[in-house]
Amino acid sequence: MASAKEIRGQIKATQNTAKITKAMEMVAASKMRKAQERVLDARSYAEGIERVIHNLMRSHPEYKHPFLVKRDVKRMGVIAVSTDKGLCGGLNTNAMKKVLSLMESSPVDVDFMNIGRRASQFMRRFGGKVLASVEDVNDTPSLDEILGVVQVAMDKYMAGELDEVHLVYSQYVNTMTQKPTSMRLLPCDDSNVSEQETYWDYLYEPDSQVVLDGLLRRYIEALVYHSVLENKACEHSARMVAMKSATDNARDIVKDLQVTYNKARQAAITQEIAEICSGAAASA
Repeated sequence: MASAKEIRGQIKATQNTAKITKAMEMVAASKMRKAQERVLDARSYAEGIERVIHNLMRSHPEYKHPFLVKRDVKRMGVIAVSTDKGLCGGLNTNAMKKVLSLMESSPVDVDFMNIGRRASQFMRRFGGKVLASVEDVNDTPSLDEILGVVQVAMDKYMAGELDEVHLVYSQYVNTMTQKPTSMRLLPCDDSNVSEQETYWDYLYEPDSQVVLDGLLRRYIEALVYHSVLENKACEHSARMVAMKSATDNARDIVKDLQVTYNKARQAAITQEIAEICSGAAASA
């Protein structure tokens, strides 16, 4: 059994750790509330532009944009959204598992475009080819921060170097639940388009080519930007839960160490009493 002094040192160190994790929990909780508000505000815009794109996918204008045309997949691109920092449970691990699952389901060559340091670290260990990456994304991200990665994906697709582009991120469900999600970004996914919905088209000014080119690019940018907002909300939620769990565990360890310390102290006192009695008996 460790000495009472060593146990006191362990108790002090664990209590200090609990203070740190509690502070991190409170910071994450504050950031989480703001991130949740940003996600909820952005969802309305994302859903609105998605409805417009689905209408375009059901229409038959004189100009068919390349973003809407499927082709044989020989090379695939994946935009992987992750966090820059750790200490958020299995959030990044689950997202990277989703990436691996996507690769296994489509046995073709894959190029990566990463948003977040953890995704870049994973790809370096995995040995994947990285076309572009963005790190140190702000807690209140702007579109300008991620625009470079999105532009690379669209340019590679338009040039025919990529035949499909997928987006992998963590979707915010609630404080306790973050869902790793993947979706086809290019060509635009029509899996949610209902054939039973009323068909209708738009009037284009100046013409469908100019309108579609600008609108579809804004659509792709909006999807990636929204995924970053979702991932930020997931990050702060997961970190808050992880730090709360760490704080609770640290407090449980302190309680166990207190019991061990009391036993060690009692054993030391008993030993001292026994030595005093033995010395008194020997001198009598």
